[in-house]
Amino acid sequence: MSGRTGYGSAVTLPGDPPGGRRAALVWGVGVGVYFVAVIFRTSLGVAGLDAADRFHVGASALSTFSILQLLVYAGMQIPVGLMVDRLGTKKVLALGVVLFTLGQLGFALSPTYPMALASRALLGCGDAMTFISVLRLGGRWFPARRGPLIAQLAGLIGMAGNLVSTVVLSRALHGLGWTTTFVGSSLAGVLVLVLLLFFLKDHPEGYEPTPVQHAGAAYVRRQIAESWREPGTRLGLWVHFTTQFPAMVFLLLWGLPFLVEAQGLSRGTAGELLTLVVLSNMAVGLAYGQIIARHGGARAPLALGTVAATALLWAATIAYPGDHAPMWLLVTLCAVLGACGPASMIGFDFARPANPPERQGTASGIVNMGGFVASMTTLLAIGVLLDATGDDYRIAFSSVFVLEALGVAQILRLKSRTHRRERERLVASRVEAVHVPV
Repeated sequence: MSGRTGYGSAVTLPGDPPGGRRAALVWGVGVGVYFVAVIFRTSLGVAGLDAADRFHVGASALSTFSILQLLVYAGMQIPVGLMVDRLGTKKVLALGVVLFTLGQLGFALSPTYPMALASRALLGCGDAMTFISVLRLGGRWFPARRGPLIAQLAGLIGMAGNLVSTVVLSRALHGLGWTTTFVGSSLAGVLVLVLLLFFLKDHPEGYEPTPVQHAGAAYVRRQIAESWREPGTRLGLWVHFTTQFPAMVFLLLWGLPFLVEAQGLSRGTAGELLTLVVLSNMAVGLAYGQIIARHGGARAPLALGTVAATALLWAATIAYPGDHAPMWLLVTLCAVLGACGPASMIGFDFARPANPPERQGTASGIVNMGGFVASMTTLLAIGVLLDATGDDYRIAFSSVFVLEALGVAQILRLKSRTHRRERERLVASRVEAVHVPV
């Protein structure tokens, strides 16, 4: 039996791991690695203006930091998914920790712009190995029916890492200086590496995955092709693409300059608004996880509703007729942007039931490419448009709508195909269950 049913089932599926306290401990170590990776990933978001001064660069060159980091991250997703499926979670996570810690340390000590770029690329490579590994770890230690909630919790804890960047690193940066702040933060990578090596296991005893024949290039092509063939995988990619990038662009680089330079806010007030995005993300993530675990049919409406709300508030803010948008509008925008991260996690909830356990890493890698490709594209577009228009944020930020329109069109195209395949799979699993000997 496939071990898969529709969302909301209260039945423990055959072959499902039991979960429990041990599962929470092991998964907690893995998600702790992801937490630190997000701190490192988003540290540039609060240091963007400082980086521009330190390396004497303009908007386009500044955006290159994040673009290169995301380019490496996105490009690594399918290879990392294949690595996770083949090598297991622990080995891939350990390699990721080493790489992103070296990247953060290198960024702290880089005296020149090219060396700093190389460090961010190394950080992006290590970061790329974390989230897919954590998703797979959750699938190996918890029952399938807990998948949506576990995924949202992972995203929530990742956003807590963003909160550390916004609140702690930003203050340390201005109190302790560039080198001390970034070198000190890199010690967190050493800590989680030690915890990982001592406490993390790929799966509980008695729930070893079925051995899979790994046949070189043929195996790689088959994994990718079979994952892509599933409409749920492609729908997941476009959901992730369309929902994640507005908040990612805002938090990763352009939110602070927009609020300070275009809206006339102090850095302290701008930092509080970025914190609101993170807090909203955490609250919405819990709600979305509970809703989807109980009502699988809510996945597409939640994703599309989040895109619509984001587009509406984004447009209202940049089109406001005054010189500066009122504070209530900026607060509302940041609260709505907080829903983008949880909505992007819905993409994995389309891909997960569409693929068997031995393809989960590959399918997750395909989905995870979506939002980061969109983020990378928008980061570049905003930087180029700012330089071309003399820092006109209204024109630069309008580039968001192009990618949202493309993504919504693809979601609507694939939604019915995915639902049809899920119904077929559910009927087949019920028929198979009837014929299983007792």
